[in-house]
Amino acid sequence: MANITASMVSELRAKTGAGMMDCKKALSEANGVMDDAVDVLRKKGLSAAAKKSGRIAAEGLIAAAGEGKCGVIVEVNSETDFVAKNEGFQKFVAGVAAAVLKEAPADLEGLKAISFPGTGRTIADEQTQQITVIGENISVRRFARFEVPAGVVASYIHAGGKIGVLVELSTAASSDRVTEVARQIAMHVAAANPQYLKREEVSAEVVEKEKEIMRAKAKESGKPDNIIEKILEGQVNKFFGEVCLLEQAYVIDPDLKVAKVVENLGKELGTEIKLTRYARFQLGEGLEKREEDFAAEVAALKK
Repeated sequence: MANITASMVSELRAKTGAGMMDCKKALSEANGVMDDAVDVLRKKGLSAAAKKSGRIAAEGLIAAAGEGKCGVIVEVNSETDFVAKNEGFQKFVAGVAAAVLKEAPADLEGLKAISFPGTGRTIADEQTQQITVIGENISVRRFARFEVPAGVVASYIHAGGKIGVLVELSTAASSDRVTEVARQIAMHVAAANPQYLKREEVSAEVVEKEKEIMRAKAKESGKPDNIIEKILEGQVNKFFGEVCLLEQAYVIDPDLKVAKVVENLGKELGTEIKLTRYARFQLGEGLEKREEDFAAEVAALKK
């Protein structure tokens, strides 16, 4: 039997929104495995938030750079939100975004080796310099860079750098209208948080897992097996409508699916337009936030 700690219970509560005792029981049933405990709660209908699974926070900023056919978003983490408001830190994040836009590194290791704008230092060296000046650990966590031969890449930064989105529309059309819709879809992605572009990207394993959860919940309601299987098809389509961008109800006009918005734009401009990819970063998703004991820090200062 796994040792279930208070921090594990707290983490599961943050992920699911379920009660403390329900979380403790679920962790015990799952032998301490966090993802399995989430599924236990979902099967019991106690988790209101598989969507909240990435909400354990870390601090820092997400920034964007570029427009037209090329755009980037980057996430740089700091230990506290106080540092995220520091002008020097903000300039560092903007510089990283500009460097990624210009140099197109293949990965984080490649990013560290490219030049930071306006200095003779690499990004890795500039990061070390910033740590020395700011007095707090900072880290370039990830980036996304889209460049389309024909079309538009639009970015959107929400809540002062808490969420960043890139959207790519592939099309031969070149107009302000394409850019406008691409940016609106980026705003939709920030709000709706899709997990996939289209249903074909969802693995059979994920679909079966969802069906298993749906079956378990339906059985608890007392429905017979033959009725459950008929219900599942509609519920699976609803699931796709929640997690796949092209099948989501458009935030700006919920009567339309995102795919229909893109199709209508193509008809309006007399050309084919495809939503080919997107990226969405939420600050600190999946990272453990630093736990601070201010009373202990004050006590330490008095020694």
